[in-house]
Amino acid sequence: MGRAFEVRKASMAKTAAAKTKVYSRYGKEIYMAAKAGVPDPEMNTGLKRIIDEARAKQVPADVINRAIEKAKGGSEENYHAVTYEGFGPGSASFIVECLTDNDNRTYSEVRNCFTKSKGKIGVNGSVVHGYDHVGLLSFKHNDEEAIMEILLEHEVDLQDIELEEDSITVTVDPTSLHKAKEAIEEALGETTFDVLEITYLPHEYVTMSEEDMPNYEKMIKMLDEVEDVQNYYHNVESGE
Repeated sequence: MGRAFEVRKASMAKTAAAKTKVYSRYGKEIYMAAKAGVPDPEMNTGLKRIIDEARAKQVPADVINRAIEKAKGGSEENYHAVTYEGFGPGSASFIVECLTDNDNRTYSEVRNCFTKSKGKIGVNGSVVHGYDHVGLLSFKHNDEEAIMEILLEHEVDLQDIELEEDSITVTVDPTSLHKAKEAIEEALGETTFDVLEITYLPHEYVTMSEEDMPNYEKMIKMLDEVEDVQNYYHNVESGE
């Protein structure tokens, strides 16, 4: 099975705590998208796309609606995106995406996750070269060739397609994620996506040793507890 399948499996196996973090993440992203334009997904393409991704992650409608209403209310909260890279226990590498209103606080908290887990935060570019930045879609279907034809007809920048256990996982260029979603829905009708996200796929996975596993698990837990961390990606096969 391929890299995309590993990511799909991990994405669908989130703990309750991780799901709460996902709700917070999309709440912020929806708020910022609504604040940046018209707070109506039918008139704001960026907002609509983030809402589509949130729904694929089972983010409740009330979380989505609260974020939009908050933007309508003229809240002064403002966030911007920052990304950190570094090396965890063993041979693990991490990419950490954050939304913050205070760079110094966020950097200090993320660096603390690395150092207290026997890792080291790196400079920009130190890790990302070992990953592919892709759009990922996964849904129930069993005709791989038909889906490939649909995507190519719609000029989607298709990178890979896998059929595994009656699910198709499609890897596309990040800019083609929503074009692919719309092409699939146009051809198949309303479709439930198990995964609909932009993510990082490592070129190679590593297995954490028994000795390094406690520090790896500690780092995962600490990252989950940092409010500004929106998402993180790593190359540990047996991980989250």
